[in-house]
Formats: sequence, C-alpha cells, structure tokens
Amino acid sequence: MLNNPQKPTYTSAEGVPIADPTTLVRLNTFGQGALLLLQDTQLIEQLAHFARERIPERVVHAQAAGAFGEFEVTHDISDLTSADFLNGVGKKTPCMVRISTVGGERGFPDVVRDVRGFAMKFYTAEGNQDFVFNNTPVFFVRDPIKFPSLNRSHKRHPRTNAPDANMFWDYHNNNPEGTHQIMYLFSKRGTPASLRNLNAYSGNTYKLTKLDGTFKYVRFHFKADQGVKNNTAAEAEKLAGSSPDHHKLDLFNAIEKGEYPSWTASVQVMDPKDAESYRWNIFDMTKVWPHGDVPLRPFGKMTLNRNPNNFFEDVEQAAFSPSNIVPGIAASPDPILQSRLFSYPDAARYRLGTNYQQLPTNRAHCPVYQPFQRDGRSSINGNYGPDPNYVRASSLPLASASPNVIAVQQQQHEMWSGKVTGWTSEVVDDDFVQARMFWKDVLGKQEGEQEALVSNLAENLKETDETIRKEAIAIFGRVDLELAQQIEKKIEELLKE
Repeated sequence: MLNNPQKPTYTSAEGVPIADPTTLVRLNTFGQGALLLLQDTQLIEQLAHFARERIPERVVHAQAAGAFGEFEVTHDISDLTSADFLNGVGKKTPCMVRISTVGGERGFPDVVRDVRGFAMKFYTAEGNQDFVFNNTPVFFVRDPIKFPSLNRSHKRHPRTNAPDANMFWDYHNNNPEGTHQIMYLFSKRGTPASLRNLNAYSGNTYKLTKLDGTFKYVRFHFKADQGVKNNTAAEAEKLAGSSPDHHKLDLFNAIEKGEYPSWTASVQVMDPKDAESYRWNIFDMTKVWPHGDVPLRPFGKMTLNRNPNNFFEDVEQAAFSPSNIVPGIAASPDPILQSRLFSYPDAARYRLGTNYQQLPTNRAHCPVYQPFQRDGRSSINGNYGPDPNYVRASSLPLASASPNVIAVQQQQHEMWSGKVTGWTSEVVDDDFVQARMFWKDVLGKQEGEQEALVSNLAENLKETDETIRKEAIAIFGRVDLELAQQIEKKIEELLKE
C-alpha cells in the first residue's frame, strides 16, 4: 500500500496510482453509445481477473470452514516419539484447521449427511506437520485403487448430473467391506450438530519413532471437549434449506464470541510384535482398534481461537497432505495412507500451482531451504537468488542433518508385513464383525440409535431400484438378520405412504 491505510490510493495490481476505478477510456462521442479502447488496461485487467478469480475447487472436500489456534502438550509421551512439538509438557505450537464435507461442491449445504474431513496443520520448529483425518474412525475402502470410484458414486450421475441413490448403493453393494462405515454414516453421527461437536480420527495407522530407530504403531484421536452432538435427519434436512452454511457460521461466530472450541488429542499405541498377531489387520482402514484392546493415551489439547482474516487467502488456498511429516512421526505400510502421500500434494499442485508451499497459509514457520525446488509459476520467496540449483554443488556446502532426522532414515522396517506382490481387496465374513459390534454394542446401548439408523437407511434405500435395494438388504443381513428385517419392513411402510 502506497499511502495512509485510513485513506488508501487506488492503484493497479502493480502499484501504479489510478485516479478513479470507475472511469472508462472510450471514444468521446455525442451519442449514447461509445466504442471502448484496448488501451484501457484497467478495464481489461478487471475483467480478465474476474474470469480467473476462482481456482479449481477440490474434487472432494470442497465445502469447508477453517480457523487458527494452538496445540499444547498436556502429557509426556517422550517414551513414544522424538517429535519436537510433542515433547515438553506445556509446549505450544500454532496450528490451522480446515473441516469439510466430502461429496458436495462449494456452496453445497454443509449440514447434510456426509463424512467430515478434519485437516490440521501444525507449524512446528521442525517444519509443518499435517494430519488429514475424518470424523469417522473407519473408512469405506482399504484399497486405494477404489478411492476415485468410491467418490464418484457419492457425487453426481454422469447423465443427470444429480446425486443418484442407485449409483451410491450399487457401488457399496459390490464393495461391502465398508458396511461398518455405511452404518456409521447413516446413524446420527452422519449429521453432526456443529463442527465444534465432532471428533477427528486418523483412521490410518501411523508410527511414532524415537532416536534409536524403534517405533510404535499408533492411531490418533482428537475428541471434542464440547461433547459429540448430532442432528436428526429431519433437523439436518431443515437446516440444509434454511441455513445451508450453518456449520461454517456456527464455528465462526463461536470463535468471534470467545467461545473457543477445543479437542483432547490421544493415541492408541500398539507394539510391532503385537501387531503381527492382532485380531484385525492394523493397516486395514475399514477396521477400528477396539479401546478395550488398545486404550487411548492422551497427549495434548488443540484450541481454535482465531478466525481467518480472508477465507480465500487463509482457508481456500490451504493445502494439507499426510506426506507433511516431521521427524518422530512416520507413515506405516497402510495402503490407503501410502497412496495419500502422493495424491494430496499432487492435487495441491494442480489447484494452486507448483509453488503452493510458499503461500502464507501453507508456509512453514521455521527456516526453509530447498534450492533444488524452484522456478515454476508464481514463485514468491526470492527463488533462492544465485544459489546453485543442482545437488552437491561445491559452492553450496550443507549442514549435517540432526540426529532426529537421521533416525527417520534408520527406522526398523516392518519385515513381517510381507514382500512386494499383487493384491486385490476381497470381501470376507470378517468385514461384517465390527459392523455387527457397532449395531449391537454401540447403537444398541443408546436409546433410539438403532431406530434412527434403520429409518435413515430405509429413507435412502427406498429411492433405489428393487434389485439394488434387495442386494443392500442382503448385505445388512450379513451384519445382523434382525437389522436387515427392520430395514426391509421400514422400506415397505415408506413405499405404502
């Protein structure tokens, strides 16, 4: 800005002062019409920028809310990890959070039945640590090659360009390993009351590592200190029409009023030797680790206390990736996680450009030196000036890596997890065990929860063709015969209305 911010002078994007932003350059004629001139660069710039002011939206997770805050270590877990930001009770780290629906585009109601993405960026002294979680502890698939098809089936039909129940259920009938997740989604948990009242789960299995190269397998849980609260299907449907941005505004207004939401962070910890013989494949994202087997161990608290100053700058341009991992945390052989390590940065490069890490909301809060990753569109960090752009340059000696970084490269390998081979995810009876536990042991112990699930499923399934409907009911019969019978009976009642 060239002048007093209380009364700024209007300029071009290059800073050239312009007398009046509403004045056109045109032929001085005496009639009502007038030819405009190509030399009116301000008009051309305004129109050209307007046509380009929407960057490609995310293919999934397009509709979102975001906020900033801080993470504080509350319990010592130095026996598990050497990560700097997780060591030292009381240590605080600034963070940014983006919470999103999955299927709907930008502008789609944010209160509808859907999974919620819960992305977090911690600006640590060792670089950015990203966690890209969901509000569900399980997922629809365990095979990453199915991921694009999964999301297409939840979006718009290629012919009608509208959501399609047949497409949705046909996919899941033929890929029923996600039945536990389907039941979770169609329970009341699929329609959270607010973003302040939902939990976040890693779903994927990570490793916490130490300087000696040893590690433990972990799954992360961020539990809402405000408690979990959900809407009924009817309440969510009403809000979708009357207040489609309800979740976004609820979070924004709460922070503006000083009612800062917080989450308690915990990990489930499993020793590699125990993982070899555990009841379920610990790298299978369609399975939970029951807390009775693997209890939660708290380690921190995250509080959101600042709203974005500009949504586009701070939230829409934010890019998160599970590949952003600091020393002390590492990826496991979880196949979904392995694929996400590539997919998320690739999506960011497409949406935001090759230098998206330089944008303020993505930029690390610690020193960054990466002279071998430069040039490209919109480089805004000086592009490392005259420094060599090739490795092992004689004129560019580099400092030795810290012990924490070296330890990452010396981790023990999961030798027991197998050799390289082809793999296709097949559905087995074991895929329905945890869904049965969810039906009986979770929903069955809370008044009205089983009834809500049956009602929500029936309302959706009644829109499908009879063949697809029968296939879906048969799959729920593999979970529990009574569940299938209740769904079938409810559908018959709805079809008679």
